[in-house]
Amino acid sequence: MAHTTASRRTDPARSTMRVIGRRLIDVAAVAMLAIALVLIVPGFFGIQRYVITGGSMSGSFEVGAVAFARPVPVEDLQVGDIITYQPPAEAGISQLVTHRISHIETDPDHGQIFTTKGDANAADDPWQFQIDSPTQPTVVHAIDYLGWPMIWLADRTWRTILIGAPAAAIFLIAAREFLAALRRPAPATAHPDRA
Repeated sequence: MAHTTASRRTDPARSTMRVIGRRLIDVAAVAMLAIALVLIVPGFFGIQRYVITGGSMSGSFEVGAVAFARPVPVEDLQVGDIITYQPPAEAGISQLVTHRISHIETDPDHGQIFTTKGDANAADDPWQFQIDSPTQPTVVHAIDYLGWPMIWLADRTWRTILIGAPAAAIFLIAAREFLAALRRPAPATAHPDRA
């Protein structure tokens, strides 16, 4: 006589939650892939990406946007172009700035001198500068919100949450599965009857 185990019943609520969980993971994976493609593929075509971290260009693009810029010959720059550049050292700003060109002056001894302004600022930037390289990144498009993950990852607290929370969830799921496996009875084996 052989011993058999009863088939496991599945709880409909638990089954539904598993399906929902799997679909959410699928959606998150597709979204992450799409974001990665949007950020990586333009680089193959010489397009540079910049995350907007300040509000000085509000109205054109907001904090958290990713600005896509292509190199343009400096002599082709015009008033109204939005450029990303390093302000001069005397400005006291150590990070890149993305602002609109508000004035271009030509100095016979020094060439073109640029003045920029953030669209949300009342006045021009308090510095002027020259561009020493032959090309300058000029913004051609921006996508709002796309840069927030990079802003969050730059902050230690958010980085801990964004990396730690999924890691903790994976650990908890693995621990639950491990404990469930320990609690399951061993499958019964069939023993021939002894006479």
